[in-house]
Amino acid sequence: MPTRACCCKAQTGWKAYNFTFKEEISIHATILQTIGQTPLISLSHMNRPDEAQVLFKYERYNPGGSIKDRAALYLVETAERKGWLKPGGTLIESSSGNFGISLAMIGAAKGYRVIILVDPKTTPANLALMKGFGAEVIVVTEQDDSGSYHKTRIALANRLASEIPDAYRPDQCFNRLNQEAHYQGTAREIFEQCSGQLGAFITAVSTGGQLGGISRFFKTYAPQVRIVGVDAIGSTIFGGEANAYRTPGVGLSWTPVNLTLSNLDYAYKVSDAAAFATARAFARHEGILMGPSSGACALVALKLARQIDPEQQIVCMVSDGGDRYIHTLFDDEWMHGQGFSTTAGIAEIRNLAYELEPWSESPSECANEKISLIESLNVPQTTLLANAELHIKQMQQEKKAPVSAFLD
Repeated sequence: MPTRACCCKAQTGWKAYNFTFKEEISIHATILQTIGQTPLISLSHMNRPDEAQVLFKYERYNPGGSIKDRAALYLVETAERKGWLKPGGTLIESSSGNFGISLAMIGAAKGYRVIILVDPKTTPANLALMKGFGAEVIVVTEQDDSGSYHKTRIALANRLASEIPDAYRPDQCFNRLNQEAHYQGTAREIFEQCSGQLGAFITAVSTGGQLGGISRFFKTYAPQVRIVGVDAIGSTIFGGEANAYRTPGVGLSWTPVNLTLSNLDYAYKVSDAAAFATARAFARHEGILMGPSSGACALVALKLARQIDPEQQIVCMVSDGGDRYIHTLFDDEWMHGQGFSTTAGIAEIRNLAYELEPWSESPSECANEKISLIESLNVPQTTLLANAELHIKQMQQEKKAPVSAFLD
């Protein structure tokens, strides 16, 4: 980066000071070049010195405000290289929030039309951000057979993509490039930041991109790292009984294709009440804003901090900031209406963490895969082609020694 040295004189009321400063000038061609390289943040109050160190991977620093910027950009730029997305084309996606916001931002920066299919659970803040970036938003009100909106949103998005000329469906739910983005980028970033001290990694799961890609990376290059997936009670990604839940950003009614459960060591399910209360507590007691799904992950991190070597680090993914949940998580009236605590203290949160038990210590036995959805939802040919190409690439990587594969 270019450096410029300047000499200045600052005049106060009765004394003059001479000082020299250096100004580093860094100019990015577009906002998209600022995606990634997010910080790790330690805790001052919730985490004790005799425990493993909990570090938050704080994805709010991405320009779109969440970790979804990473996969969205990777999918779009791969589609551009492959010729699946042409200049002036249309991006069509099913998303309840962050991924749609990321695509809307990318579309604005690159000149694409963007259509996002959301549902009634999408927050007013998320809707406003998508529209602010210029996206067209369609609210899908028809529930699917599980009582959710995922399948009906996806089916409509796929139909629109087949009808609109020059349209591309990133398809975060079925496109394995979602997890490849995190395998190639996010996981390596964490690996380098932790300098061999990492004992466990924790993140929430919905489409499976983050957990799928990061778990595959660590099971290849650092298999001693414990990998933990966090879901909501009521979701059936890890099996169990399906029920309605309030925590956004987690859950499906099936195990996503991006997730290989054999790469996970533990699966946790956290209640809405605990997830929301924990997110509020971290804002109050650590000054860290996060959404409810990250609150669930933070609770699991505090649990594991008591169980593993104090010399090790636990990286907990904080996927976005709490400012997207002003009308729910940070609205006292709304919280009280749900029966959720707004004033939980440090001791209460630590006790909640202590009482947590894993849903499964063998997640591979909890698979709820529904391969038939690929046909019934008319998954796009570009997704199927990308998955086939990626499968071949991964097989070639597995034939190499781990170090040489990593260097590639």
